[in-house]
Amino acid sequence: MQSLRAHLESRRGRMVDALRRYIELETPSRDRELGNALAGLLEERLAGYGAAVTRTPLPPFGDVVTARWTEVADPAEKPVLVLLHYDTVWPVGTLAARPVTVDDTHLAGPGAYDMKASLVIVEEALLALSRTGLTPKRPVTVMITSDEEVGSPESRRAIEAEALASNHVLVLEPPLAGGALKSARKGVGRFVVRAHGRAAHAGLEPEKGVNAIVELARHLPAIADLGDKTLETTVNPGLISGGTSRNTVAAFAECELDVRAWTIAEADRVESALRAISPQHPEASIEIEGSFHRPPMELTPASAALLDQATAIAEELGQTLKHGRVGGASDANLTSALGVPTLDGLGALGEGAHAQNEKIEIDSLISRSELLAALLHRL
Repeated sequence: MQSLRAHLESRRGRMVDALRRYIELETPSRDRELGNALAGLLEERLAGYGAAVTRTPLPPFGDVVTARWTEVADPAEKPVLVLLHYDTVWPVGTLAARPVTVDDTHLAGPGAYDMKASLVIVEEALLALSRTGLTPKRPVTVMITSDEEVGSPESRRAIEAEALASNHVLVLEPPLAGGALKSARKGVGRFVVRAHGRAAHAGLEPEKGVNAIVELARHLPAIADLGDKTLETTVNPGLISGGTSRNTVAAFAECELDVRAWTIAEADRVESALRAISPQHPEASIEIEGSFHRPPMELTPASAALLDQATAIAEELGQTLKHGRVGGASDANLTSALGVPTLDGLGALGEGAHAQNEKIEIDSLISRSELLAALLHRL
């Protein structure tokens, strides 16, 4: 593997230049035109590395870029899916206020850490395998989506289909501090509890009304209590609205909930309890909308075995791989919930995801490209 490292070290400057170029193409999730500008560049570059590349329209988001390599040691093997995204949380114009800066150790800029550095890592890993004659063991599918930062509403089906056709999934989200992989993530549920009553004049005929605000309020303490501190399950009533005017008995009220849980069992428990809510007033009604749009990512036996293999390969490279769990969600939640062994957090080291101080460690472009190349070669 020494030739792999030497090759990557020689490309440090090119990696920095590529990352700068990707960051300077701003790609907020919902700007299809800007997203497609970067999708076109990625298509061109990946095709130049020998991939069969397709672009799938995903309105209102930019196109999904999927690249496939089949000239591998065993083409009959199920492929590995390398999963990443090019959209960021930063609106157009952020770059003007926070241009890319580079020093001897760090590159800073909007979207650098989450996760345009990963675009460089996947390209460099595959190029390094080609240049050093280290053939991937199995076919490689690289899928680059455009709506991850808003929950992958349109790309989810395609992600799940690719995952089910794959032997395992490598997700290039940023790691935990120090480069630790993310072996477990909380699932995230979005629910709306709606109460329906009957409007009436609050002064003239209040007895003819059924107050939906009051009905909803009766349920909120029990809804919040569905959380479990010992299991770190949280149920947060985050937004509430209702009524039409101060002097009208409210016919409608609703509350938006954020629900997070470490396990599928806990997610199912909370969702079942929400759907079982019944009105307390005989003439009111309750409606529940929503689901766990990101199921929990649990460290399954299959994913643990994959993690052990990756840890051993990293040790051969002189790298130490630790792992931990995190409350936020990613597309790894989707693939893991399907039972497909998944590793997450293989992106560049750095800090400041979604923050003003976003930056990456330049050396980690090399080390993570080396690790990804070795995983593709050996797993």
